[in-house]
Amino acid sequence: MRTFGAEEELLIVDPETGEPLALADAMLSGRSGMPDGGTRQPSDVTVVDTEARNQLGLSAELKLEQIETQTRPCLSYDELLLQLRAGRAMADGAAQQHGARVAALATSPLIATSHTTPDPRYARMLERFGLTAQEQLTCGFHVHTFIESPEEGVAVLDRIRDKLAVLTAISANSPFWNGTDTGFESYRTQAWNRWPSSGPSAIHGSVTSYRRLVTRLMETGVVMDEGMVYFEARLSRHHPTVEVRVADVCLRSTDAALIAVLVRALVETAAREWRNGVDPVPVPTVLLRMAAWQASNVGLKGDLLDFGSFRPTPAADVVDALVEYMTPVLQEQGELELVHRGLEEVLKRGTGSTEQRAARDRSMERDEPADLGLGAVVRQSVKLTMLEADTAEVDEEAAPELLRVRRAPDQASPGVHPGLPA
Repeated sequence: MRTFGAEEELLIVDPETGEPLALADAMLSGRSGMPDGGTRQPSDVTVVDTEARNQLGLSAELKLEQIETQTRPCLSYDELLLQLRAGRAMADGAAQQHGARVAALATSPLIATSHTTPDPRYARMLERFGLTAQEQLTCGFHVHTFIESPEEGVAVLDRIRDKLAVLTAISANSPFWNGTDTGFESYRTQAWNRWPSSGPSAIHGSVTSYRRLVTRLMETGVVMDEGMVYFEARLSRHHPTVEVRVADVCLRSTDAALIAVLVRALVETAAREWRNGVDPVPVPTVLLRMAAWQASNVGLKGDLLDFGSFRPTPAADVVDALVEYMTPVLQEQGELELVHRGLEEVLKRGTGSTEQRAARDRSMERDEPADLGLGAVVRQSVKLTMLEADTAEVDEEAAPELLRVRRAPDQASPGVHPGLPA
């Protein structure tokens, strides 16, 4: 069974108003909160100390209003869920020292003036990409799954590309943008795809072709470095993993762990197809863009583009088709019932976007607040983000980063020594 891990980007918010707060540097450097409880100004920022950041097990992102957590390599849903909750508890504890909280929101419901993390690379991005970088306050959920080799990784990328939009729909958790209902379920997808190198990629065919494409993208001078190759799925630069990047950060940690299980099963299914000589389906990239746009627009509330025919099909049927495609792997790994149960709950309850809009509507029905109910959205989101997270055990001695994701020792490949650190 392949190991897997995840990175979650969380929004730092005022627990009363719901407004994003530029506190990531203070949280990471371990400084005490403002003595008067006030909101820090951009002029107060300092470069984050790397050692302090690693000790906390948290890391900075593009904007000071967000913070990232990382799990260690995991073998099971339960293990990953525990680590996701522990990461949320750690981040929230650091935020509370400054009178703030964290919320698993993929975009800010309220109007936000964001502040770029003081880092030379981010400063260059701000200068180079203007408004796209200025407005890029989005929080995603990235899943890493172990691969035996770069060759296997590229084969996986080529065989999962037509199915990734379904994961966007299941994870949809960003209906609001700067105080406005966008009409989308995952507006983060729309905002993120303003980057020049984002979105689905064509079939690569080989590691050589993949590396050549990455090199040519950098040679254009449009992207600054390989870290800005924002494909929906890519080979990790630092780990022996495929990194799937299409999901919104999920409001509930259980949904996040479910998404990760689906990604791992998708990777394993694709790798088996490759080993069995099954060619990738040659879907034109423009159709993949249509599927991603549709998933971003409707989530699970309407028709998605079926990944077989790319014609409108009820979302529940497309989700069922994805599970059926991966059923042999899910059964073998003892996760089929878990997946059926988790997806049934999401389809019945709705995604994070559904829950956000419901909180807004309840608030408006009560007293028509001046913030149009969006403060209530954030307050509920803080509660759901931390649901059961405060009981999760945080291992302060554990590796703070996703250092290496590999197979379980009893199933390690000849090229991976079972005794190597995870």
